[in-house]
Amino acid sequence: MRILLTNDDGIQAVGLRAMHRALAAAGHEVHVVAPVTEQSAVGHAITLSAPLRVKEFRDEGFFGLGVTGTPADCVKLALSTLIKDRPDMVISGINAGANVGVDLMYSGTVSAATEGALMGFSAMAVSMDDFNPRDLSGQAEYATALLPRLPLASLPQKCVLNLNFPARPIAEVLGLKLCPHTRVAYTDWFEERLDPRGRPYYWMCGELKAERISPGRDRRLLSEGYVTLTPLKFDFTDHETLNLLEPMLSGMLS
Repeated sequence: MRILLTNDDGIQAVGLRAMHRALAAAGHEVHVVAPVTEQSAVGHAITLSAPLRVKEFRDEGFFGLGVTGTPADCVKLALSTLIKDRPDMVISGINAGANVGVDLMYSGTVSAATEGALMGFSAMAVSMDDFNPRDLSGQAEYATALLPRLPLASLPQKCVLNLNFPARPIAEVLGLKLCPHTRVAYTDWFEERLDPRGRPYYWMCGELKAERISPGRDRRLLSEGYVTLTPLKFDFTDHETLNLLEPMLSGMLS
């Protein structure tokens, strides 16, 4: 396959480099277009008020284009301008840190894959439940081996496959689980600290309360040691409320 590979941790991140090696070793044609700097938690932001610049990155066995923008910028620019031959798939990751539950709203990794899906491409986001991974070769090989088993041509349009690995060596995972995402929101708070000049600043903290996470959903299964795969669709319409409001507003609707 011809694959566009991107991420939100930056073009020099461990996860992207591992994914590139695994995909190339499996015979895929890999085009890397990723942010020059880390863009974690920028969501689906795009750049409107500044130019995007592109820089080549070359290492032994690696070539990619770094973009001075967001993950969504990278995918838009790559698919519309930088890659001349249409890719078969967009892969985003491997991200440092899981993307489950409400993280989907904040994640630049998932947003990059979503942008690919919105533009009509098969798309997958890949993440690891570890914020400081050193070697993701096993996870990259697992994700690459999964690709031929995915019925990409049969998936609905604008579908994103969200793959997450647990925080353990790949040889110790308990297996793969298809599951829905966790719907529990974070309990957030801000710690007030002082900078070296004695001025206050605030650092956001948050946690998902374990007792509120339902069994069988991605966050719970990931913590138990499973690889999780969740198909996502981005239809923001609340159809249940739409049907509720329709009879109530029937006299006003034209």
